[in-house]
Amino acid sequence: MAAPLTPVYFISHGGPNVMYETTHPAYSALGNIGLEITQRVLPSIAGGAKGMVVFSAHWQGGASKVLVNVGEDEGLVYDFYGFPDHYYKEKFLYKGSRELAEKVLGLLWEKGIEAEGVKRGLDHGAWAGFKCMFPPENPLTIPIVQVSLFDSESPTAHYSLGQAVSSLRSQGYLIICSGMAVHNLRDMRFMFETNKIMEYVETFDEALRKAVVDSGIGEERKKKMEELLRRGDARKAHPTFDHLLPVFVAAGAAEGEGAQRMWTLAEWSMSWAQFRFGDVGM
Repeated sequence: MAAPLTPVYFISHGGPNVMYETTHPAYSALGNIGLEITQRVLPSIAGGAKGMVVFSAHWQGGASKVLVNVGEDEGLVYDFYGFPDHYYKEKFLYKGSRELAEKVLGLLWEKGIEAEGVKRGLDHGAWAGFKCMFPPENPLTIPIVQVSLFDSESPTAHYSLGQAVSSLRSQGYLIICSGMAVHNLRDMRFMFETNKIMEYVETFDEALRKAVVDSGIGEERKKKMEELLRRGDARKAHPTFDHLLPVFVAAGAAEGEGAQRMWTLAEWSMSWAQFRFGDVGM
C-alpha cells in the first residue's frame, strides 16, 4: 500500500511587517496554517516527519538552473530595504539538512534539471511568514531546506520543478511554496493614501482561485493556470511573475490532487490567498 502523500501549501507571505502586525487578518490566517501543519499534518506522517522543502519568490537561480541550500546553519537573509533597524535583528530558529538537500539535488538531476548545492540563509519570503505560522508557542522542529526558482518566468519550467520533487511527499517531507497571489509594489504607495483596492486585485485573485480550485487536476489545471499569465490584468497583478510562479511549483508537486483556497484577502494592490493542494490526512 502506497504511503499517504503530505499536502502541499502555497502561502502568500506579505512583507516582513506581517510578523509584527498580530491583529492583521493575515497573521491569524498564516498561524492557522501553521497549526494545521504541526497539529494535523506532521503527526499523521508514518514514521515521523523528516523535513520541509520551501520554494520562495525571493530566490532565483539561473535561467535553466536551480540552487539548493546545502548548509545546515546559515541563518537568515534580510532581503528587504527601508525598514526599522530591529527588523534586521529578527531571528527564526531552524536547521538545514544536507541529507535532504542532497536528496533534492538527486531528484532534480534525475529529471534533467540543472541544479547546484550552495550555502545560503533562509530569505524573508520564507522566514517572515514562518514567524507567523510557527511562533514560539507552536514551533517547527523539522529541518528546512530552501530551493530556488528559475530565473525565468516560464510557468511550465516551474510546474516541472514541482513535479521533480513530488516524490518527497510520500517519504515524510512537506513542501511549501511562498509568494503572493497578487503582488504590485509599484501601486501600493498610492493606495496607502486612499485605502482603496486596485480593480485588478479581486479579478485576478478570483481568476487564480478558479484556475487552481475549479479546473480539476493534471493537465487541465496546468493549462488554466498558464492562461492566467496571458490575462489582460496579469501584468497589473504581477508586474513581474516571481511571486506567482511558486503556485506553479505547488501545482506540479500535487498534479494529481485537488486544491482548495483556505483564505484570501484583497488589500490595496495585493492579495493574500492561501492554498492547500491535496489532503491533510490523519
